[in-house]
Amino acid sequence: MLSIASFLKLLRESFRDLLPIILVIMFFQLIVIQTVPDNWLSTSIGLAIVGVGLAVFLLGLEVGIFPVGEGLASDFAHKGSTGWIMLFAFMIGFGTTVAEPALIVIADKAASISSGRIDATVLRIVVAFSVGFAIIIGVWRIIKGHPIHYYIISGYVMVVATTAFAPKEIVALAYDLGGVTTSTVTVPLVAALGIGLASTIKGRNPVLDGFGLIAFASLTPMIFVQFYGIFVYQFVEVSAVIVPQSIEAIETVKLSFALVDILKGLAGVIGDVLPILAVILFFQYLVLKKHIDNLKEVIIGFGLVILGLYAFIVGLEMGLFSVGETMAMELTKYDSNLVIYSFGFLIGFSTTMAEPSLTAIARKAKEISDGKINDFALRLFVALGVAIGIAIGSYRIVVGGEIVYYIMTGYMLVIFLTFMAPKYIIPIAYDSGGVTTSTVTVPLVAAIGLGLATNIPGRDPLIDGFGLIAFASLFPMITVMLYGVITEEVGVKGQHELEEIHLDEIRFALGDVNDMELSTVRVQGTTKQKTYKMPFSAVHIIVPRAKKEEALLAAKDSGATGVTIMEAHGMGLDEMDNFYNRLESQATDVNLMLIVPTKKVNQIIRNVMHKLDIIGNGDGISYSYPISNLKGLTLKESDL
Repeated sequence: MLSIASFLKLLRESFRDLLPIILVIMFFQLIVIQTVPDNWLSTSIGLAIVGVGLAVFLLGLEVGIFPVGEGLASDFAHKGSTGWIMLFAFMIGFGTTVAEPALIVIADKAASISSGRIDATVLRIVVAFSVGFAIIIGVWRIIKGHPIHYYIISGYVMVVATTAFAPKEIVALAYDLGGVTTSTVTVPLVAALGIGLASTIKGRNPVLDGFGLIAFASLTPMIFVQFYGIFVYQFVEVSAVIVPQSIEAIETVKLSFALVDILKGLAGVIGDVLPILAVILFFQYLVLKKHIDNLKEVIIGFGLVILGLYAFIVGLEMGLFSVGETMAMELTKYDSNLVIYSFGFLIGFSTTMAEPSLTAIARKAKEISDGKINDFALRLFVALGVAIGIAIGSYRIVVGGEIVYYIMTGYMLVIFLTFMAPKYIIPIAYDSGGVTTSTVTVPLVAAIGLGLATNIPGRDPLIDGFGLIAFASLFPMITVMLYGVITEEVGVKGQHELEEIHLDEIRFALGDVNDMELSTVRVQGTTKQKTYKMPFSAVHIIVPRAKKEEALLAAKDSGATGVTIMEAHGMGLDEMDNFYNRLESQATDVNLMLIVPTKKVNQIIRNVMHKLDIIGNGDGISYSYPISNLKGLTLKESDL
């Protein structure tokens, strides 16, 4: 909802999320490097702009992109045209990816250090096509209701199989591009598409089926780019020999607040958002032939997304890029590798906590899971996964080693946890690997990786410099699944579940236990009544009258506190052959009915059967059955 209160709340949360980044930068800059940066004032201003931009961006998402995306998905589902849904899915995937800023940066860097083999534009088209294809598969899965882990595990197998044939120069880049494809704007719209379809199609669950599209968009580029690498390294000749020098991963643009420069910056962001807007308008007005509801708010929302994203990028360039790149280069000069790993861990954690895509997805996960998923806790576990991933990835660059062994081990752990974690968390865990690597994370992570590979002897920037983003995409899947396991063990409940428990407590207090499987008992010697979900059972012991006292003593010794004695007349197999002459016979047996807590049943029956030798030569029978809605039983306080 568009309001000042909503914006102020988002603004407060944005600055709360930026605090870890500020603390990490200050600690390493002042304590480890022990210098005050010359541009500390512009850095401070940049961080303030980042906070404001993030709040504006998130408000725009809630007002503009999420409602339109979910509305389109709902309309397509009601329309029942699978073909149009698939075309829409492909165009959203392709159009939003081909202009992704992070992809442009990584593609240009790969082209510059590949000796002319890799063409940046072709690489971007390959990745964009793979994302469009991935979202088609993801939408097909939602329509059919197939479990997501079948698709993801099959995808992992294909990635590993392709890696066996791909040249080593392309492997790390392909793994990285799997994480780069999911942008700040693409993620919310793709998530809205999936959740909208799952909410509309009968029999689908928004939590179990709605998430997962981002996971597909992160997986297929690894396969397509490796095939592209196989082609170029087989058939494309080297056009230039690039000698690695001390390079920065992301070249920052000198900022100017002149009106022309601001307009150019806004035009660039509009260019990133325009393909999404064009796809939406085409399908909304030309295919569905339907006007957008609340058009004014939607337009304002898209405007806020553009302004917020522009402010966010400007703030990053002023406040983080230059400092982060300089620090990454400086830390490679230290003798202690632990400093590098610590910096990677903390930068990964802090940048992920401030990632706008993750914030948007976490809030949506909380909303549709009825509060069972805590958005802050989810972001915390995702950030922890990114931090661990970057630390391990930095270790790989420092000590050397093939990236495929690390990634394969991670995949095996993901597959193992898939069968342990609760079902509702699995699609969200898969998606979390894609939302972590976007506007904030990619430039800083790329700077660390290429900076380390450039300055450590024996490392190749193309082979070793890429790969950190892949680690940052892999490990959040593991930590989020662990989060799901922990919440299940702790017994975290959703909002409606908690409300139902609260209503039960109120009913108990009022004595209103109708239609509920509850047991209300009186406490001996008092006027108290207590209502329990404790299970009770009825135990029947049918024995000859002469054995009545012996049976009662055996039952009492085993915990029985009361009995109902009924006269009985039994006939065995032989007597049933001629029962007509015995129908009027006097009762010769007794039926002892005991109502006891179910946990005492086995003990009572065992004791009675043993002492009366019923299973040996004695006569009699014993059985039990569960009872519900018990009222009127009196028990001692100690029994309760």
